Amino acid sequence: MNYPTSNIRIYNSILKGEKWLNKYYGTKPIFTCTLGFTNTGLIEGISAAGATPESRLFTAVADAEFLVNGVTQNPQFPLPPLHVGVSPAIISRAVVEMFDLPVYIFNAGLPCQPSVSAIDVQGKVAKCVTTGNALPLDVVHRLFKQGLFWGNKLAQEASSSYLVLGECVVGGTTTALAVLTALGIEAQGKVNSSHPICNHEQKWQVVQEGLKNAGLSSFSNPLEIVGALGDPMQVFVAGVGLSASRYTGVMLAGGTQMLAVFALMKGLKRDFYPEADLDNVIVGTTRWVVQDDTGDTVNLAQMVGDVPLCVTQLNFSDSIYSSLQSYELGFVKEGVGAGGSAIASHLLQLTPTELMITIENIISRFS
Repeated sequence: MNYPTSNIRIYNSILKGEKWLNKYYGTKPIFTCTLGFTNTGLIEGISAAGATPESRLFTAVADAEFLVNGVTQNPQFPLPPLHVGVSPAIISRAVVEMFDLPVYIFNAGLPCQPSVSAIDVQGKVAKCVTTGNALPLDVVHRLFKQGLFWGNKLAQEASSSYLVLGECVVGGTTTALAVLTALGIEAQGKVNSSHPICNHEQKWQVVQEGLKNAGLSSFSNPLEIVGALGDPMQVFVAGVGLSASRYTGVMLAGGTQMLAVFALMKGLKRDFYPEADLDNVIVGTTRWVVQDDTGDTVNLAQMVGDVPLCVTQLNFSDSIYSSLQSYELGFVKEGVGAGGSAIASHLLQLTPTELMITIENIISRFS
């Protein structure tokens, strides 16, 4: 059977994307979400994933709690108030709940402990990109090894299915820009953000300061780049993706951040893990990311290399909730594996309209 082409659009490496989607059509994935934090996320105005810098400290743990528990009366960490819209965790939760997907939460480095069961992979909170010294190298190596271990383990569990690798890192599009730039990809002006109009100038100033303080010419491999400019999610998910790709399909669920992870995977395959099979890897995101004309995700995907960029056609224009309609105005766009989970639902024969109604049903439970 062929995947539903009207529900998923492919940009970049189209034939490879079609082959991947057809292979996993009708199969139920394992969903993972890796939580991390970078102090970059505390810069005023850098991110809209939390109305204040203080609230952003809890965005990842709140999203994880909602992803696992859904709507509850007294959440330990309520979903963070946003200036406009609602957390993308609500999209992933709808899919996880409807199809009873297995969920793994990984703590790659957070300022506080999650309220739900999470696997601690012994990372730490990254310093701000501007320091040029984001993570100690021993932590970066440990996260990479943990990623390789869990990728292998989850691939065996997925068997004939695939993995959806989501993330939640506030400020992560800025660390993505930093890592892409250090890897030699001219990503300036091409990344997305949770703002309706991307704050490119602010991001670029942060990255330039980080590159200057790190000493750009001193990087000898991708792990050093993450240590200087990255966040803990990136290298862990790259490790998971590399080792899992030997055995099964991998969907990097996100936009700019996951393109940076794929670029990192290419470098890590070259330098440390040649047995990876990157033909088994796609990036899955939302149409709000791809249609954001203040970024350039499609061109960025082409610059990163031979990776299919698969895009759910989920549309909230007809939603009865203004918090969902705000996605159509450019707010939020992606996160917590939202685009990837939506694609997974289409591969399980749920249309974008049916998915929207499922999401609305979850919103209706909020008292």
